[in-house]
This record gives sequence, C-alpha cells and structure tokens, in this order.
Amino acid sequence: MLSTDAMTLKLKPDWAGKDWLSKAVNLLIQTKPIYAVLKQQARQVLIKTAEKNGIPWRQAYQTLEASNTKDYLDSTIDPNLTYPTYYQMPFHAYAQGNLCWPAAFEAESATYAMALRVWPQAGLTWEAAQQRLRASFHRVLAEYGPQKVKDILDVGCSVGISTFALHQYYQSTQSTVVRTTGLDLSPYMLSVAQKRDINQDITWRHAKAEATGFLDDSFDLITLQFVIHELPREITQKIFEEALRLLRPGGCIALVDNNPQSSVIQNLPPALFTLMKSTEPWSDDYYTFDVESALEAAGFQHRTTTASDPRHRTIIGSKPI
Repeated sequence: MLSTDAMTLKLKPDWAGKDWLSKAVNLLIQTKPIYAVLKQQARQVLIKTAEKNGIPWRQAYQTLEASNTKDYLDSTIDPNLTYPTYYQMPFHAYAQGNLCWPAAFEAESATYAMALRVWPQAGLTWEAAQQRLRASFHRVLAEYGPQKVKDILDVGCSVGISTFALHQYYQSTQSTVVRTTGLDLSPYMLSVAQKRDINQDITWRHAKAEATGFLDDSFDLITLQFVIHELPREITQKIFEEALRLLRPGGCIALVDNNPQSSVIQNLPPALFTLMKSTEPWSDDYYTFDVESALEAAGFQHRTTTASDPRHRTIIGSKPI
C-alpha cells in the first residue's frame, strides 16, 4: 500500500483540478500564441534532455524513417475503425496526436527519457533506468497479480516497449507458454512494434481499448502502462468495464501511471508542470480521478495501490471468482 509519507501528502498537485494555480496555467495554455510556444518548448526540452543523456533521439528517428517500417501499416490498420474524438486532439506536441509517423518514430526515445526522469540523481544510463522502471512494476505484479498467467493483454501498448518487457518477464516466470497481445489505437505505433518484433512472439491489435472485439474471459492479466493519464475519465471507466468482461475469474487488471501523491509530482517546478500540461490535455481529469473507486464501480476488487517508484503508482484489481 502507499507509504505513510505518501498518505500525508495532498491528494493531488495544486496545478491540477480547479485550484487557482491550475486555472492560471490552463488560461495560459488556452491562449493560442502562448500554447504554440509552450508546445515547441516542451518538445525541445525533451529532445535535448534525452540526447544529453545518451538517447539517440534524432538518429533513431532517421533510422526508422529510412527503414521499411511504413510497409507494415497496411497489414496493421483496421480500415473500419472510427477514431474517437478524444484521440484526435493535439497531443505530446504533435498536431495529429499519436496518429502520425513522427509520434511513432519518436515514441521509443521519449519512453527512455521518461524513465531517466524517475531517478535523476542516480547516475543511471537510460538502459538501466528503463530496466529499473519495468522491474518496479513487475515486482508489484509478482506480489499482487495472478500467479498463473497464460494470456496477457497490454492495452495502449504504443511501440511495444512495455509489451516486450511484460512478455519476457512472464515467459521467464511461468511454466507454460505465455501468449501476449499488444493493443493500441495508433496503427503508426503498432507498425513500429511490428518492425521491432523480430521473433514475431506477440500479437498486435489495432482497436479501441473500450471496445476491443475480443471474446469474454480471454485473458488472465490486462495491463495499462502509463496510459490512463492520457484519457478522459469516462473513457477510462469504459476500459475498466471492458477489461472486466475480457478477464477470466480471478484475473487481474494492473495499471502503472503517474502518482498524484508523489512528492516529486506535487513539487514539479512551475515551468515543468506548465510544459507538461500543454502537451497532456487530460491532466486535470487524471490527477483528480479516484481510480480505485472507478475499478470497484466496474466490478473489480481492489488489491493494492503501491508507490512503485518515486513518480509512479501501481494499482491492481482482480475480477471476482
């Protein structure tokens, strides 16, 4: 469960919700000329920080651009899928959100940079930070998740970094073959995942998380890794309801995401939380959202909320037997 120190903190940061500070930041973001500057500044800060720490951001982009990654799009995309309005907003400094090649080609570098921000004083390489980030989630899964896992669904899998790590973890801990599926709304992200999946170990699915099309009782574990802070809460609620349908009795849903009670998150410098909110349109919704109550409303039994690293929390719920 959350530590005593975490529990004494405020439920959310002052810069989220309806507090005066949040309203002031939102007013800045809603001013188009200022928003344009903030968006570009956020992007430059991210790229420079990444490259300063050895992440080859621009080189990785150029490598993917020159590869055959785009050839995977036709076999990945569901031409009948209609993109919901919430997914067509400007996001992460991309005018087309995740529905474009630049977002897909930079997602891996951005993910590695995110892990470095968790332990800025530890002197970790980006590879070591990424491994520690995934391991912190897997440790909570080992304690509170299902003991027998055969079928896994990684929702909002992006370019597959979380999916590959999850698949490898359970392949190494289970006595049976593990079948893993990565699901995402962006066919561009999934094309990169397909390109990275050299051994074709994982199934990739282009679908909405709130309406996957899978059969009832198909999975033992469903994960959402750094996903729900990017969604309006009503969509997250629908995803929880869909997850309950998809899980077998005793199966678990596991989420890892930003921790509103983290002292790191609550004490972000004004420049940083302003830049972050300029690229995350659903920040206020997420930081004021009672995730545990939403899981229980969907029919889950809440197992744990654990501060799994200095910035993030892992929440696990189980489907009643």
